[in-house]
Amino acid sequence: MVSKKKDQGNQNLEAVESALSRTELFIEDNSKMVTYIAIGLIVIVAGFIGVKKLIIAPQEVEARAQMFMAEQYFEKDSFNLALNGDGNYLGFLDILDEYKITKSANLAKYYSGISYLHLGQFEDAIEYLGKFKSKDKMISPMARGAMGDAYSELEQDDEAVIHYIKAAQDGKNEFTSPIFFMKAAATLEKQMHFDRALKNYQKIKDDYPDSNEARQIDKYISRVQKELNK
Repeated sequence: MVSKKKDQGNQNLEAVESALSRTELFIEDNSKMVTYIAIGLIVIVAGFIGVKKLIIAPQEVEARAQMFMAEQYFEKDSFNLALNGDGNYLGFLDILDEYKITKSANLAKYYSGISYLHLGQFEDAIEYLGKFKSKDKMISPMARGAMGDAYSELEQDDEAVIHYIKAAQDGKNEFTSPIFFMKAAATLEKQMHFDRALKNYQKIKDDYPDSNEARQIDKYISRVQKELNK
């Protein structure tokens, strides 16, 4: 038994040595190609670092400075100026065009979508909010929920519900989640999907009992239960 294990061990060792020998032989026979590949990888990495430091970083600083006034207009509900600029400062659409590779340009997609939502241009709101990407636990669900609002305004209630529920489940928290579960439930109730509405109202009661939405949630639960019992 010991002899078999020893033989097996020797065979494994021989296999490893054989593989190493083949690798060494390949490197010897293809030394130039291996060298070129190594140099190529170094150039790619160095190029990436160079682009990030010499191009992206300065553009990011410039984009943030340029976007400051657009954000000020946004805060004042001057959404046209926020989108298109005032002739002296760029608007969010200009930031998107001139600073495509920056984080500021990504944030400008969110601002643009919300601005279009307030202006009643719901298709444009959906387009820009759909392009926005973020892992932030607050802003990401707000963007998704705003898409739900835009679909709701377009009377596309099924899509609205989908986005409200995704918004509620995205980065679950005590502030945004109950808001969007409530919107989903209200839309479902409007569609007379009382069983699904009840599930969303109940979700608020069970999972977010300290939220503002939970304060009167029993009233909504009682209302849909009455409809279900008819």
